[in-house]
Amino acid sequence: MAAVAHRLGIAPGTLRTWDRRYGLGPSEHTSGAHRRYGPADLARLETMRRLVLEGVAPGEAARVALEGGYAAGSGERSGERQFPDRHGALPQRASPGGRVLPLPGADEVVRGLGRAAMSLDSDAVLAALQRQLERHGVLRTWEAVVVPVLVAVGARWQSTGEGVEVEHLLAECVGTALRRQAPPAGPTPRPVLLACAPDELHVLPLHALAAGLAQAGYGCRVLGAAVPADALQAAVRRTGPAALFVWSQRPETADPALLEALPLTRPPTTVVVGGPGWPPSLPARVVRAGGLGAALDLVGQALHG
Repeated sequence: MAAVAHRLGIAPGTLRTWDRRYGLGPSEHTSGAHRRYGPADLARLETMRRLVLEGVAPGEAARVALEGGYAAGSGERSGERQFPDRHGALPQRASPGGRVLPLPGADEVVRGLGRAAMSLDSDAVLAALQRQLERHGVLRTWEAVVVPVLVAVGARWQSTGEGVEVEHLLAECVGTALRRQAPPAGPTPRPVLLACAPDELHVLPLHALAAGLAQAGYGCRVLGAAVPADALQAAVRRTGPAALFVWSQRPETADPALLEALPLTRPPTTVVVGGPGWPPSLPARVVRAGGLGAALDLVGQALHG
């Protein structure tokens, strides 16, 4: 069993669960009455793993695997439906079993990412993110897939005190996937700076925006999490950026005085803020972005004068 689990890239405990719960166990018998996995068993298990990673609920994935109706590489099973369809979407199914995040109304792609995160399966998380980024781009993947899972993981931690390890693994994988989407872009006449407000540690939105800017052909400089006020002022004074984007997730990290104290540059720097932490009233020179898509548009306008 250990060798089969290693070959499939899953835990032996997962293999035992699939055997006990869905009947995806070894079917061949040796002379000593021991059961062993044959080629057909391995093919079913590979189908099961592939479907689960694509977001199909485990019960449905097991049913398809046992029917032998999912052709590797074709995306089609013997029947009328595809897993997934040509748009990367998967049909709605009953709520999956097992240890999953509460994601009411979410599609199978989001639930599949949640299952992979809860299993601490970083390879599966990265593979799921990579598929969505390739199919749908950075902004849609961030808003429609990543954010719902991040919110659910955070809510679970707040309500139960459990799952810090899940949040850390998911954040690391998301950051890795986004950085892969942001290769160095060509030089711009004036730089773009992305920073978190002082004491703000939620840095993933910066990497999402950086990846979106890279896909649009714009370079930027990510200053990272919890940038002190004096350091942010020094960076603006030193580089004279075309745009500065400052993220705040929580009200306690969003101080409008930070923005008021930023140096004036010539030509002027477009100051954009994002995140739910910022209060309604902001300095006149500051523009609020309603989402990362709006932030991308505002930065593009600043770069084009």
